Amino acid sequence: MVKASRKRAKSKTKVAGKAVKKTRRASKQTKSKAKKVTEKTAGKAAKKSAKKVTKKRPAKKAASKSDKKAAKKSRRVSKKTKPKAKKAAKKVIEEAPKKERRGSTAEDMARRQRDISVAEFFIKNRHLLGFDNPRKALLTTIKEGVDNALDACEEGGMLPEVSVVIAPAKEDNRFVVTIEDNGPGILKDQIPKIFAKLLYGSKFHRLKMSRGQQGIGISAAGMYGQLTTGKPTAITSKTSASKPAHHYKLEIDAKKNEPRIIADEIVEWKTTRGTKVEIELEAKYQKGRQSVEAYIEQTAIANPHVSLQFVTPDGKKKVYKRASKQLPQQAKEIKPHPYGVELGVLIKMLHDTKARTLQSFLHSDFSRVSMRVAKTICETAKVSQRSRPSRIARQQADNLHKVVNQTKIMNPPTDCLSPIGDEEILAGLKKQIKADFYTAVTRGPAVYRGNPFQIEAALAYGGSIPVDGLAKVLRYANRVPLLYQQSACAVMRSVISTGWRNYALAQSAGALPTGPLVIMVHMASVWVPFTSESKEAVAHYPEIIKEIKLALQECGRKLAVFVRRRRKAVESERKKAFIQQYIPHIAIALREMLDLSDRQEKTMVRQLTDVLERSRS
Repeated sequence: MVKASRKRAKSKTKVAGKAVKKTRRASKQTKSKAKKVTEKTAGKAAKKSAKKVTKKRPAKKAASKSDKKAAKKSRRVSKKTKPKAKKAAKKVIEEAPKKERRGSTAEDMARRQRDISVAEFFIKNRHLLGFDNPRKALLTTIKEGVDNALDACEEGGMLPEVSVVIAPAKEDNRFVVTIEDNGPGILKDQIPKIFAKLLYGSKFHRLKMSRGQQGIGISAAGMYGQLTTGKPTAITSKTSASKPAHHYKLEIDAKKNEPRIIADEIVEWKTTRGTKVEIELEAKYQKGRQSVEAYIEQTAIANPHVSLQFVTPDGKKKVYKRASKQLPQQAKEIKPHPYGVELGVLIKMLHDTKARTLQSFLHSDFSRVSMRVAKTICETAKVSQRSRPSRIARQQADNLHKVVNQTKIMNPPTDCLSPIGDEEILAGLKKQIKADFYTAVTRGPAVYRGNPFQIEAALAYGGSIPVDGLAKVLRYANRVPLLYQQSACAVMRSVISTGWRNYALAQSAGALPTGPLVIMVHMASVWVPFTSESKEAVAHYPEIIKEIKLALQECGRKLAVFVRRRRKAVESERKKAFIQQYIPHIAIALREMLDLSDRQEKTMVRQLTDVLERSRS
């Protein structure tokens, strides 16, 4: 009996085990089917199959207690598989192909919106800054470093001594650019922001002539080096002989547009004061019209007070000695002129001013506006001169803006400009270009959009300049050479549109003049209207083109006098040589006709030659 009861118990447990296994298999099969269906129908069928799994009961009712227990276990298994099936269905819905969706919702698009850092923008658009190819990137890096060095030295009141070294790096197509100056140096706290933060500087918000404008250049060069080589920018700066030299290694955090300091230490530097910048970048060194060497040479022409030292990648050292020991006249900061202010800027100035009355606002916040002129503007615009500027309505501001542009106001002051000057231009040209004729003209100050500017032009003719081919044009803006985007520049348009035939030069329609000629044009302004952030071409403002053409025409008249005199002298020499060939023959004929002696024949030749010389003079 005992054995029989044990056999029955074993058989019952086997039956219960088989029932549990069957239920597990059924749940697994239904789960896999649910997944397959959801993948095909993108979620709807998955939910239905999941419900079937949860509602599924054991296939047969248990005939005994063991079967009931097995059924309970199967229910527990189905409860465990239910949340898993729901998760699987949700995952399939989320991973469904985009083609089956109707489109993004406003919430989806809102989640994708985020701020764009200035550094991130220029990383993707570095061609806007002049880093679109390795050759141009090398030139732009050196240009920005040299511009900053010259600005710092001149503002510090010292004759600039700048060294530029290009050394090949260990990897191919990589160079280490080192730019060193003898300027006043940079304070320790300012070094990271100046060299590793875009749109940071002291020149953007002031109306004063300077080479830099936007606070982008040198930090963008460091950013390019960081992108192409992964190496940080190294800066060493010293403000005086009694203070230590600070050495930084910096990178730009593109997401935040903030400097990331890699190294900050005090080092020994034997110089009294100055700044040294080292940037390793991917670049290409080539010679030619748009090369680094051409930029250095043209910089020496427009800045005769600068001593430049240039070391090429192959170790050759070139020194450009200064031709003048006189620093340029220090430019002064001015206030904006009312002619160059738009309505929106005027409204902002009205709200930000510290002046208590409208009349005092016009007098104190603008240049060339006297109290009498300010009173006239207020009366014409029918606005009380004692009104508080911050309470001026938009319509009243609009009336003020219209009246200002109709009122006769003096041109802005020109002490904010520092032109090169005729003598300095000629000194720079004579130092670098060997010619037979030089001339330079500095025009009087003019205004575009309320910004004062001056145009200077110079010509060099003959000498070692190639006779064949078109004239060479040197373009400058605030003493900085412009080497690229020549056809898009207002300077080039002005040169081509000038009638050089009137000045004894050959010129084809729509082309530069032909001959041994170098044309130099310089624009000095508190804000040069460049066509892009790379600062390579001047915008086509009618006022600027007009002044350039007038300066070129004045130079052309002086050149025409020289060329015509020279041609006349050449023609006279040709005639003299022609006549001199026949003087001996004339003397022989006279000797035979008049029966003269040899001595008389020689005397006759000498007398005829003297007559020829007197007639030529």
